[in-house]
Amino acid sequence: MSDAAPNVSPTLSPPVKPSATGGGYASGAPASGGGRLAAVMRLAPGVLVPLGILVGWQLYCSWANVDPTVLPTPTRIVSQLFEARDIAWTNTEQTLKETVLGFSISVVVAVVIATAMDQLAWLRRALYPMLIASQTIPVIAIAPLMIIWFGFGLLPKVLLIVLVTFFPIVVALLDGFAATEPEAMDLLRTMGAKRRQTFRLLRFPGALPNFFTGLRISATYAVLAAIFAEYVGAFHGLGIWMSQSKSSFRTDLVFGAIGICALISILLFTLIAILARFVMPWYFASRRAH
Repeated sequence: MSDAAPNVSPTLSPPVKPSATGGGYASGAPASGGGRLAAVMRLAPGVLVPLGILVGWQLYCSWANVDPTVLPTPTRIVSQLFEARDIAWTNTEQTLKETVLGFSISVVVAVVIATAMDQLAWLRRALYPMLIASQTIPVIAIAPLMIIWFGFGLLPKVLLIVLVTFFPIVVALLDGFAATEPEAMDLLRTMGAKRRQTFRLLRFPGALPNFFTGLRISATYAVLAAIFAEYVGAFHGLGIWMSQSKSSFRTDLVFGAIGICALISILLFTLIAILARFVMPWYFASRRAH
């Protein structure tokens, strides 16, 4: 039989609702003045709270004359990190490479596994317990074994990142597939859609919000896994740099490396959130409408 797509629109966009202010339709764009003020008010706590913590930290260390090897001031951390910027960039570049490569492989592996488990019930029953068991293995135990088996190069770091990050993506996708509305699936079937077409037109697009939630969670895990793998054994990277700085009593550089790790995690999280808005405009439009 022909596998041609059923006579149904593949774009399941929510209807545009009339504006609550009167005639016309709501475009989803905020009013120029009030919208900017609302955006500032939403962003203000995320900026003011960390800034207040840094100011309090600086004042406490200055007034209490805290030893910089115990707790350096934020200004000292920034100044020393700037002086060591070449070393910092070399190690940051290595950690970024490991994180991006490992996370990219993890996403591909997770999508393939989740799709296969969704399509084959017997495979789901066989793999789910193994996936759960894989997450019970302590990273502190498996990381040294990765170094022993594969050396100090890139491979053990990438494998550890994949092991740590693929599980949240798989679970999020499976939950998204399971949340597909039965009425929508019945509608496509009555219009002649095959199982593969139903998955492509309905189930996978419907699982995208869950998918991006899993991506955001795994992105932070990816940075942590890379740092831990480097901490156990590496030639370059923020993890081994932190270990060396700690041994040299350079607490300021340790904090500097921690700050770089935090910035990488925030950057990855933000990029995924931006990508989600481009991939799922219908989802965010429906959220604004409600």
